[in-house]
Amino acid sequence: MVSRRDFLKQAMASAAAATVGGILPGFAARSYNNVVGANEKIRIGMIGVNSRGKGIASGLATMPDCEITCICDVDSRAIKKCQAVIKKITGQTPRGERDLRKMLESKDVDAVVIAMPDHWHAPAAIMAMQAGKHVYLEKPTSHNPAENEMLVRAAAKYGTVVQVGNQRRSWPNVIAGIEEVRSGSIGKVRYAKSWYVNNRKSIGVGEVVPVPEWLDWDLWQGPAPRREFKSNLIHYNWHWFWHWGTGEALNNGTHFVDLMRWGLDVEYPTLVSSIGGRYRYEDDWETPDTQLITYQFGDKASGSWEGRSCNKQPVDGAPLGVAFYGESGTLYLSGGNDYKITDINGKLIKEVKSELKFETGNLLNPSQALDLYHFRNWFDGIRKGAKLNSGLVDACISTQLVQYGNIAQRVGHALEIDPLTGRILNADKEVNKLWGRKYEKGWEPRI
Repeated sequence: MVSRRDFLKQAMASAAAATVGGILPGFAARSYNNVVGANEKIRIGMIGVNSRGKGIASGLATMPDCEITCICDVDSRAIKKCQAVIKKITGQTPRGERDLRKMLESKDVDAVVIAMPDHWHAPAAIMAMQAGKHVYLEKPTSHNPAENEMLVRAAAKYGTVVQVGNQRRSWPNVIAGIEEVRSGSIGKVRYAKSWYVNNRKSIGVGEVVPVPEWLDWDLWQGPAPRREFKSNLIHYNWHWFWHWGTGEALNNGTHFVDLMRWGLDVEYPTLVSSIGGRYRYEDDWETPDTQLITYQFGDKASGSWEGRSCNKQPVDGAPLGVAFYGESGTLYLSGGNDYKITDINGKLIKEVKSELKFETGNLLNPSQALDLYHFRNWFDGIRKGAKLNSGLVDACISTQLVQYGNIAQRVGHALEIDPLTGRILNADKEVNKLWGRKYEKGWEPRI
């Protein structure tokens, strides 16, 4: 049987070949002029720099073979703050833009980093690919599964290099830990669990208030159908509203479900279920603050993700991570650049540590030194055609695993999945509605 990954790669290759017309394999005609030479700096435009994006920008600014030429954000304050950070590091001030469409028209931008709210991820990435720009796309890849399919088609058509921000796929000791799992060092693994815990406060009940003068609210909403501006939405709490966000499951769960899937060497599941809800506070928060998603991968393996946003009691001594349970031992990834192995009775038999740490709770830049490995891999993909550690197909599969969990949670029943196509079997009206979304007129993604 052809694997789902191979199926998607074959589809991408066929579409790319039809688009390229013999100019250069893997690059669409429109993006051919944007191939960066080995000795040239990659000119980068940052889109979304209020929090995580500013952290990425500060990391990229330390790399000698790239130049941040433009800062784009709908918040004028965020633009100025990020410009100041880049000037402090490089001595140069990138220009600022409010509208990403203007940035994408710029000839001094070869590649863009997209660190916007989730509802913008796929539409912005598609727009960037259409403009011939290489893309670093923060996770999750999309707001809904239909957008994953759009992204894969766009990547095949336009041929630019897209790296997704599952940065642990580039961390040396994490790679070594996954190799241990897949090589059989703890015996055959049939079950793995992943988790993330925190203690987030209530977001209260928002009031409709005037839009601040520093914010372009229309551009912030972009592809999402229009709603009134409320006092408890900007800049982080949008994560907990289904209209724009995807909950803790995709906010943090995507990273660890991705590692779990990587270690188990599986693609799409056959069965997904979810239990949980919003339990801690009575406020505007819509997504679960407590959630357990379970996965069955046919007769090969099973897995789970546990998310707790309002109770930070660690799991196996760690606030975030993945555990692989083998026939002869267990391997733990703590979320940082380290791992440990215990025998079948729990005795520690191996521990690999790193001085480069992941700072839990640091929303801005929890792993800057480590993330440089991931940026370097993206640059090598642009310059040399190197294999990406978190390419779009793999990242869309991992994102979609967590999206299945949210859909199961919202419709109140388990989902059967076709492991080859990734489609939900026997989908009813409610499921089909959550497979995609409605867009604001004139903002629909088009390929």
